Amino acid sequence: MEPATGPADSGDAKRNVLLVTHTGREEARDASHKVAHWLSTEGIGVRLLAGEVDNVDPEPAAWIVQDDRHAVDGCELVVVLGGDGTLLRGAELARAADIPLLGVNLGRVGFLAEAELEDLHEVVARIVDQRYSVEERMTLDVTVLLDGEVLFREWALNDASIEKRSRERMIEVLIEIDGRPLSRWGCDGVVCATPTGSTAYAFSGGGPVVWPEVEALLLVPISAHALFARPLVTAPTSLMAIELEDGHIGAEGTGVLWCDGRRTFELPAGARVEVRRGKRPVRLARLRDAPFTDRLVAKFALPVNGWRARHK
Repeated sequence: MEPATGPADSGDAKRNVLLVTHTGREEARDASHKVAHWLSTEGIGVRLLAGEVDNVDPEPAAWIVQDDRHAVDGCELVVVLGGDGTLLRGAELARAADIPLLGVNLGRVGFLAEAELEDLHEVVARIVDQRYSVEERMTLDVTVLLDGEVLFREWALNDASIEKRSRERMIEVLIEIDGRPLSRWGCDGVVCATPTGSTAYAFSGGGPVVWPEVEALLLVPISAHALFARPLVTAPTSLMAIELEDGHIGAEGTGVLWCDGRRTFELPAGARVEVRRGKRPVRLARLRDAPFTDRLVAKFALPVNGWRARHK
């Protein structure tokens, strides 16, 4: 981790943060209004996305941003109030500007969030005083090719999944790791994930939980009909490729690529999806240096009664 740095370190420059909110939930709207008010009172500029303003009832001093592409210009931090889906939306903006993302969980699990709703006062105090550390999380760069021609490029923080489009049909995929064929599977799909995403879709598919500090890439088959279809953990330098067999996919049975469950691309028969470590990470603001084990126990409500280890 590294200490927080940002525009506030340069003279008397105006400090700004972007506030991203799950406006479909009343508690998120209320929390957003409070955070905007408290930050504005401390002299920190608060920006809100235009599409969220009507439901948030912002502080009058808040700056409404009409264009998401420039929402983070001059900001030191993106603050997200919501669940993991909202946090992933905020990550798109934070990553583009290479600034930290601080999440307050208002959802069910919230693995990416650093604080809970009851921590709002502390969150604002930490932002005002810049008392937070920053850690980098690995991302994925995803490329779709057909006959050597690039059709689509994207990135993901959690995962990139190749899935069947039609419920009644499987897709046939050939898996390649580091330029060598590994196996062919008939399956519902394949999830390629980062350690951050190991507790998301990959976990649901039977993949391992990987500590965020571990540098690795994961590949997890979804309902594969094959003798060898185990989740794989590869080197962070590995190139994972998934080829859709064109002899087994009709026009109505093509696959679909999803990046973080938010950005999608329809895969034609014969497409090749290449997944590698992303060139640009996502930076997460951390308020506490707590072990990942504690986060797992808290988020999954794991039973640890009877633990008898001595505390030194």
